[in-house]
Amino acid sequence: MAFKTVTVKTDKAQQFIDITQQVRLVVRESGVKSGVCRVFIPHTTAAVTINENADPDVRKDILNTLDQTAPADGAYLHSEGNAHAHVKASLVGSSVTVFVEAGQLVLGTWQSIFLCEFDGPRTRNLMIRASSS
Repeated sequence: MAFKTVTVKTDKAQQFIDITQQVRLVVRESGVKSGVCRVFIPHTTAAVTINENADPDVRKDILNTLDQTAPADGAYLHSEGNAHAHVKASLVGSSVTVFVEAGQLVLGTWQSIFLCEFDGPRTRNLMIRASSS
């Protein structure tokens, strides 16, 4: 079993950052051959998700749809000016779980793991745990 906190610096207000390689490294270092890997983000204006990485337009489409659902200029009660980021983070989620087999993440052909920034730029922490079944 391995637990590691990985720091990622974002450079835009909203973006998807591929963190698959960082997660793979934690799995490799853990020595776990069969089990699961959990990725958790302890922030309320960022999220993690698994989605397509082959076409960057997919990420743009997701961000555009989230902007339509929770626009920055919406009528929010939260007074810090980032309520839209809280809503988006809640919709996407704070964690993902991926199976590990033969010491490798089990992801589909087009899948990658993404940190989703909704209130950047910031420095974000990701907690990654690989464990045996």
